[in-house]
Amino acid sequence: MAAPTLILDLDGTLVDSVPDLAMSLNRLMRSRGLPAFSDAQTASMVGDGAAALVRRAFDARRTAVDDTAIDDFLHDYEVNAAVDSTLYPGVAATLDWFLDKDWRLAVCTNKPEAAARKLLAAMGIADRFASIGGGDSFPSRKPDPAHLLATLATAGGTVEAAVMAGDHANDVNAARAAGMPCIFCSWGYGTAAMAVGAASIAHRFSDLPEIATLLLKA
Repeated sequence: MAAPTLILDLDGTLVDSVPDLAMSLNRLMRSRGLPAFSDAQTASMVGDGAAALVRRAFDARRTAVDDTAIDDFLHDYEVNAAVDSTLYPGVAATLDWFLDKDWRLAVCTNKPEAAARKLLAAMGIADRFASIGGGDSFPSRKPDPAHLLATLATAGGTVEAAVMAGDHANDVNAARAAGMPCIFCSWGYGTAAMAVGAASIAHRFSDLPEIATLLLKA
């Protein structure tokens, strides 16, 4: 069998990025004279990429998205993606465990690739990944399985030896459609209902090695 691959979501799985997402979003809101959002409110809107986050924010304020809002948010966030964001506990050590066991690692995120790379580099873990598939890296993005499969192919992995891990229904649905098991990450931004269809649930990042290994043996 080919070397195993673990594909990871980014926001809410590897990194708690909501503090910076909320700050950029609220700067955008204030520039339009609209009320700001709490971190919890911002987290509830994360998961489908930057454009969807901005549209949901404007919808919540019952205001139409103007022509430059998404670009203004992207410019602000790419500059400020790693100000207050933090790795979840155990991430670096757990990633190193996988690498020591000859796993390939990849990131598949709906976040724009430039922002994803900047954030991973700032967290000191970018060099662990064989592939980083952002929301604008390929013609499709999660929950479309083509996004996951393109990221996997770029990492040099195969479906038969791959596991996905993420905190959103998009991760679960993309993995199922791609023919690979998904570990739902309960510490992230998704709700418990989003775990439906996952092969397993992890409650700490350090749970991933045992679960992923068992899933590939099943």
